[in-house]
Amino acid sequence: MKEQIYEIENLDSFELKDIFDCGQCFRWNIEEDGSYTGVFKGNVLNVKKQENKITFKGICNGDIKEIVEDYFDLKRDYKKIKETLSKIDPFMEESIKYGSGIRILNQDLWETIISFIISANNNIPRIKGIIERLSKNYGKEIDYNGKKYYTFPTAEELKDVSVEKYRELGLGFRDIRLYETTKMILENKVNLNDLRNNPNTMEVRETLLTLSGVGPKVADCILLFSDLKRFEVFPIDVWVRRVMNDLYIKNEDETKVSKKQIEKIAKEKFGNLAGLAQQYLFYWRREA
Repeated sequence: MKEQIYEIENLDSFELKDIFDCGQCFRWNIEEDGSYTGVFKGNVLNVKKQENKITFKGICNGDIKEIVEDYFDLKRDYKKIKETLSKIDPFMEESIKYGSGIRILNQDLWETIISFIISANNNIPRIKGIIERLSKNYGKEIDYNGKKYYTFPTAEELKDVSVEKYRELGLGFRDIRLYETTKMILENKVNLNDLRNNPNTMEVRETLLTLSGVGPKVADCILLFSDLKRFEVFPIDVWVRRVMNDLYIKNEDETKVSKKQIEKIAKEKFGNLAGLAQQYLFYWRREA
């Protein structure tokens, strides 16, 4: 495959750090020149922003323009979304100013499921390391610019991997979870295309919860960050609980704030944009 290049100028709502460091993805790494290189859906891509120009270049499975527009959700009007959310209250307005360049990526559903199972009770450097080792051992190799990159392995490529082999990659207690979930997908107990085609988010969520290692927070992350693209869900972790309590609930003991309380406020305040509101609030509170 030959290298392809695609350039865009004056694109609203597109900052590399905001997109790649907001907690939604694990296979993008910063380079010495400030650009980011990532592997997704069988593509290796480098993204660089200089003033108002963004340059995408890499090895792609198809037309780079179409791949970039889909993966980076470029046809969605984030300016309008930010204007809508900013009117809700000053907290929302401030968080959006901080993370104004966030875009929610259209990540492969299978990769997102496995990545967020790995993310449970884990930190980002360790998650990235495990996913990299998993890809290196079982994915396909791609040579680009004198470096070797590895695609995320398909369920089929993982069909013969034992729990012990997963453990050797440093998965810890998650080894059995990956093994069982891969088996469920291969046996078609959960059909990923059916999930994509089902407009009922709660039904999709209930199906995701049947997968080994997928609890409520992981299910919501999969719904929001994969190509399922369900913006109405509101993943809740320690940071989100903290920011929602500090801003809206104000309980002296944040550990006593229930998920139901947070979800109720999120639904009332943010409606079908709750997932995007969550990203702005999460990124603002964690980074700032």
